[in-house]
Amino acid sequence: MGIAVVLALAASVCTATSSLCQRMGAAPAPGGDHFSVKLIWYLVRQPIWLAGVASMILGFGFQITALHFGGLALVQPILASELLFVFLYMAALGWREVSRSDWLAATAMAAGLGVFLFTADPSGGRVHAPALTWWLAGGASLGLATLTTLGAYVPLGRGSAPSAARKAATLGIATGISWGFVAAVIKELSAHSGGFASIFTSWPLYVLLGVGAASMLVASHALQAGPLAASQPGFTIVDPLVASLLGVFVFREHLRLQPLAVLVEVVALAALVSGVVALSRSRIVQGHVHDDEAKLALSP
Repeated sequence: MGIAVVLALAASVCTATSSLCQRMGAAPAPGGDHFSVKLIWYLVRQPIWLAGVASMILGFGFQITALHFGGLALVQPILASELLFVFLYMAALGWREVSRSDWLAATAMAAGLGVFLFTADPSGGRVHAPALTWWLAGGASLGLATLTTLGAYVPLGRGSAPSAARKAATLGIATGISWGFVAAVIKELSAHSGGFASIFTSWPLYVLLGVGAASMLVASHALQAGPLAASQPGFTIVDPLVASLLGVFVFREHLRLQPLAVLVEVVALAALVSGVVALSRSRIVQGHVHDDEAKLALSP
């Protein structure tokens, strides 16, 4: 379990780096009002965005290794610490003054995560899930992600267009759902017992490539559409929530569900969510790419 925790934390550092770099690359992209694959063509010409993709791939390597040693219900909640590393990056780089409320939010998030994992004590689970379970899980996850993505572009009352913040938040939730399902597929792939060549004949690899590519496209639009404050909670909260649920229902992982344990877990999750929301809306994290960030992105 210890090695899974360390690897999950390493994955969090990489995904935090990826979020910042991809946000800095996507924010100035044109055509933010429409969903288009042309955005990727713009982004692949931005070095800072490509650096973010490289960091994401490295984080993926840490994540798949962590899931080999630990369950979804253990590894994915740790990935919620990504926002903590985003916060620490920005504080260390001096982009914003760190307020007392920022430190309180960071403390609440870290404490909530630690207490939840200690109390829930995720364990057990089967190595592979049956095909029918995967069809049900995939249909539910991808159906919800598709509906949420479409909902980001549905006009509000009297034909008024959705705000940038609402669009970014909704697409962030859709991305979190997709990433949660991707994590479950990674868990299945990490338990592959055949030789290296046989990986290319197994279904998880191709589902991972397809859903992963679609998730990257949706995430890029979320980062482009509005402030990081709007999209980050979806990335940080929905992803581990969906993955943990899939860990319980697909892989039959076990959590402590005694009444007192559940009460502590709910309080811990409330502290975690409150910390994520407060940090994502703090001055140190939120907003578009500012002048000092742009200078850093352009500096050698």
